[in-house]
Amino acid sequence: MTSSLKLSPVIFRRSSLCRTLLRKGTYHNVIVKYDQSMAFPDYQRFSRCSTNSQWKTPSSQWTPDISSRGFARVPSPTNQDSSSTADIVSFLKRQGVKYIDGHTCFSMTCPRFKNLKADADRLFVNKTTGHFVCRSCKKSGKWSQLRDNIAVIVKERTDKKKRPQACFKELEPDSIPSKTAEKIQAVLSDSKSFQECDEATQSELMRRFNMEGLLPSCLDKYQVRVSRDLGSLIFPFHNSDGSHQGLKLIKVHEDEGPNKFIQHFVPRSDRMFLFGWATVSTKHKMVVVTTSETDAIAVHQATKIPAVALSKGQSALPPEVLPFLEQFDKIILWFGSDVRNWDAAKMFAKKLGEERCHLVSPSDDQPNAMEALRKNLKLSKIASDAKPAPHKSITSFKELRQEVFNQFSHAEQAAGVKWKRYPRLNQLLKGHRRGELTVFTGPTGSGKTTFISDYSLDLCLQGVHTLWGSFEINNVRLCRMMLQQFARKNVYKNLDNFDEYADGFEAIPMHFMTFHGEENFKKVLDTMSHAVYVHDIAHVIVDNLQFMMGVERFGSSMDRFFQQEVIIGAFRRFATNLNCHVTLVIHPRKEDDESLLSKSSIFGTAKASQEADNILILQDQTRSLTGKKFIQVVKNRYDGECGSLILKFDKESLGFAGSESKPKTRKKANNDGDVEADNTVPEL
Repeated sequence: MTSSLKLSPVIFRRSSLCRTLLRKGTYHNVIVKYDQSMAFPDYQRFSRCSTNSQWKTPSSQWTPDISSRGFARVPSPTNQDSSSTADIVSFLKRQGVKYIDGHTCFSMTCPRFKNLKADADRLFVNKTTGHFVCRSCKKSGKWSQLRDNIAVIVKERTDKKKRPQACFKELEPDSIPSKTAEKIQAVLSDSKSFQECDEATQSELMRRFNMEGLLPSCLDKYQVRVSRDLGSLIFPFHNSDGSHQGLKLIKVHEDEGPNKFIQHFVPRSDRMFLFGWATVSTKHKMVVVTTSETDAIAVHQATKIPAVALSKGQSALPPEVLPFLEQFDKIILWFGSDVRNWDAAKMFAKKLGEERCHLVSPSDDQPNAMEALRKNLKLSKIASDAKPAPHKSITSFKELRQEVFNQFSHAEQAAGVKWKRYPRLNQLLKGHRRGELTVFTGPTGSGKTTFISDYSLDLCLQGVHTLWGSFEINNVRLCRMMLQQFARKNVYKNLDNFDEYADGFEAIPMHFMTFHGEENFKKVLDTMSHAVYVHDIAHVIVDNLQFMMGVERFGSSMDRFFQQEVIIGAFRRFATNLNCHVTLVIHPRKEDDESLLSKSSIFGTAKASQEADNILILQDQTRSLTGKKFIQVVKNRYDGECGSLILKFDKESLGFAGSESKPKTRKKANNDGDVEADNTVPEL
């Protein structure tokens, strides 16, 4: 028995105890766990040398199964299509490939050239994802594809007998299809430039599209055009070589009143990235990035600084944009003057590299560029006063002062995105905010997934980029339900309109994880982090927690309560560090079907209720005298408001309608200072 103990690595909390046991010969391998609060704590393995009393750690990196008290070592899950920065650098050096270590990408020449002939022949590799874009071949793909391609070409160069093969021959070019090019050309042919219009028409267009102050010559420099019927404004998007990626058409929404516009993309795709790129040259080292095409034009008109606009505004910064911005040593992020734009600017600065980003803080003296132009403010001074992105670990009230003021002056925006289908939730939670953790529970079979699907779809329709992780039902069934909730009709009875519903649903920023059934939560967290980086996800739904608590994933000797604490702590840090809202579905304990659930009904320890910013409970009283279902908010860390929302289920659309009635609730303060509601049945 003694010898078997000596062969098994054992986890201890203190390194001093480890060394004592090693000296006494009790154990040969021990592992020190430094920080229990981490989701994946740092471990260090100590082993005793055979000839002396020195203590050393192995040079190879490995990841133990942190949740196992059975002391098993389990390697962390890996994705063969991605690679770490160190792996990419190591491979390029082994192959003798020269590269430049940039802000967000490694840049090098196309593999088919030995030396860089022109900037147009550059190839960019994203440091985070390994995704590459080759300007010369006009192809893009995964790191594994680039790695294999480089290895083949380098080998062919050394073997003079072999004839060189085509570069990335298995990949299709990124150029737009011929039919799409014809559509773009047709729209452009049926349009004209601003300088082709007379002065009266120009003035009317400026007024109609809210562009007073912009010069027709500057609009023409950005190649902005107007349809011949004067009903649409056309903004072109270009590739790095100057060819068209697509068009954005803006029309006035007559039914909604002035300054309300409808936008339409040609083609309908995610391949349009930067407006105004045709005005940028390779010699420029500074650029202003905005969320509006007219803001970009206003900046350039007033300052002569190159300015571009993101095609999807503040909602997304696709990784495909990063190679375009790699040449700049200074990037000024000048977004809108509301709280959501300010949050987006800080998030995008992390993706672009905080060391080169400067942010224009929204205030009355520093509004968005078009408003500043109308107020005759000095746009060059506002741009020069842009402050560097703050250090992620150090700050002061001086740096936070304007942001704190915005919380007061824009209280409605600071409260978050409002629900349209559930106005009562706006009264209780005030809105949906980034960086929070919401715990949602309810009895088995009560409709938790159905409600949370409709709840998240409501937010996604308002531009909240959403990632769904459904471990209970597969994505086909989830999408079938969600499509009916989107259409708000019974799709079975309206199959002739399926394409119309599907096209609309496809256009919203909704993404799905492909996991189903039990899954390792480390892999789930890696997928969520990847989605936040690539798709700018702002809301993640995990349905549900119990599917990440399988004993075979953690080790047979770890109890499920500690497993749950580790997982909840990881999701809490994910929400905070990545400024992403996480909605976590947790099953309740087994209780009497006729009694109401409470915070203490959540399965596991008190950590779930302690870490959560919001706790929502779906109460099912359909078997009682009340015969109703309702959502009860029992914790609200934002302002303490608690209460209930009566639900009315529509079988045709599979959606819930929130009642406007205000049930009686009482508030009491718990020991943590949070406000919770008693289990009071709402008035029905």
